[in-house]
Amino acid sequence: MALPVKGRMAAEARTIQAMIRLYCRQHHGGGREICPACRELEEYARKRLAACPFQEGKTTCGKCPIHCYKPVMRERVRQVMREIGPTMIFHHPLLALRHLVDGLRQKPKKS
Repeated sequence: MALPVKGRMAAEARTIQAMIRLYCRQHHGGGREICPACRELEEYARKRLAACPFQEGKTTCGKCPIHCYKPVMRERVRQVMREIGPTMIFHHPLLALRHLVDGLRQKPKKS
């Protein structure tokens, strides 16, 4: 599934992809390729972003009133974000800053 080309959804997709890849590299010893479990999580996250009813008006998924992720997948993403989130500023500073700014949005707006 292709990533969106521009806008908030594209940045959100790049952010979750970068986080999952960093996590995989640190925990599963992956090089350029990620392990099948992390690839599954990345594809799942992309599908959920594509199906988001708020699209460009969305806040971060953690502040969203609608929980699109299955509980197991949500916990896997939380684990990735807990461990990789604090270091994102060093690896991908622009994505990290944009994600922090997006988190300041209180409520998503339907587009």
